[in-house]
Amino acid sequence: MSFSGEVKEELAGCINPARHCQLAELAAFIHFGGCLSDDGLHLKLDIENELVSRKCFTLLKKTFNIDNVMRGVEEEKVLQAMHLYDNDHHIVSLDQPVNSLLIKNSCCARAFLRGAFLCIGSMSDPKKSYHLEFVCSRIEQAKQLQDIIQEFQIEARIIKRKKYYVVYLKEGSGLVDLLNVMGAHVSLMNLENLRIVKEMRNSINRRVNCEAANITKTVNAASKQIEDILLIKERYGFENLPDNLRKMAEVRLEYQEAPLKELGEYLEPPVGKSGVNHRLRKLSEIAERMRL
Repeated sequence: MSFSGEVKEELAGCINPARHCQLAELAAFIHFGGCLSDDGLHLKLDIENELVSRKCFTLLKKTFNIDNVMRGVEEEKVLQAMHLYDNDHHIVSLDQPVNSLLIKNSCCARAFLRGAFLCIGSMSDPKKSYHLEFVCSRIEQAKQLQDIIQEFQIEARIIKRKKYYVVYLKEGSGLVDLLNVMGAHVSLMNLENLRIVKEMRNSINRRVNCEAANITKTVNAASKQIEDILLIKERYGFENLPDNLRKMAEVRLEYQEAPLKELGEYLEPPVGKSGVNHRLRKLSEIAERMRL
């Protein structure tokens, strides 16, 4: 099963006991996946996932005592569920933004986002990339989703993809926060574990690359120093060098692979890394003058 499927499976099993939250989540199912039959008395839900479909019918039964086979005296309940009337005030329909009264509470907004993700959401494999999105058929739906997500201090953006409007998140921290908001706590922990492993791997790779670059730099510098010293020895002779530079040249030739700190320990008296670097730079300057 994909990671997105695991998230949906977990969310499908999460049912808030509060009726107002159940109504908010049911509103998301109706708003994003519902359509009316020709007679206007039957609600059709375009939901492919069996677990999600089952949850939708569970919510219908809990909130309006409606079974998935609806007929006769239940027709009025069907209309009530499709339009979610509350004291004769229109709350949600299939073609208008959801009334803010339905999601004014934080818990209801969380439930609505959960229903929206189950209906139109998806998430890429976090081993490859961080990406979560909601595919909306209308810009009003996308803007309302974006506003709800941003109320939880999570950045969400909208992009048009063909005839759809996609609300998406690209940051790993944002994905973690949104999973927490929707109630997918197991998936959140799995994602956090993957993020830790991924960040550790990236950190190790950066360190290895940095050390490799430093080694290459050190080897190239040592090769240049030895080349300069051999030129001085051939054209000028060590005996004509000041005593401190002569000793430095001899030690560098003898210990060609040693780092600067180690070279300083071979001198008598020992000198520090900066002192070794200063003497080698002097030798390089002498060699450069000879090349002119």
